Amino acid sequence: MEEIKTKIHECGLKATQQRIAIYKTMQKLGHASAENVVDNLKRKYPSITFATIYNVLESFVNCGLLVRRCSRNNKMYFDVNTYDHAHLYNMCDNTYEDYNDPELFKKIKAYLQSMDLGDFDLNSVELLLIGTKKKDGDIVNKKLKK
Repeated sequence: MEEIKTKIHECGLKATQQRIAIYKTMQKLGHASAENVVDNLKRKYPSITFATIYNVLESFVNCGLLVRRCSRNNKMYFDVNTYDHAHLYNMCDNTYEDYNDPELFKKIKAYLQSMDLGDFDLNSVELLLIGTKKKDGDIVNKKLKK
C-alpha cells in the first residue's frame, strides 16, 4: 500500500482512496480497459463513474505509471508494466499477455539505432505478436473457412 502511495505521490498526484483502488486493480489485472476496471470496482465503490476511472487511468499514463495499448477491437487498454516487453495479443478474446525477452529487445534496438531514420528520434519500441491460443485458433480457422 505504501509503495502505491509513493508512486502516486512521485507523479505529483494526491494518493486518494479512488486512485489507490484503481492502481491496485490495474496491478491485479495487468492489462485492462477502463470498463474492466469499472467492473472490478463497482461493488466496492458503487458511486465511482467510468469518467473518473478513465481520467485517473489517463493521469497515470501521463506520469508514466501506465502505458496505453490499442487493441484490434479499437478499445483502449492500459498496461501496468512500463518496462520494455512484448505482448502476445489473442485476437479471439482481445486479451494481452506479457512476453519478456530482453535479448530480443536489445537486438531490435541495436538494429534500429544502426539505421538511418532520417529526422525521426526513436523513443521506444513496442512489439505486438498477434495470434490465437492454439485451442482458440481452431475456432478462428473454422470461421475463416466458411
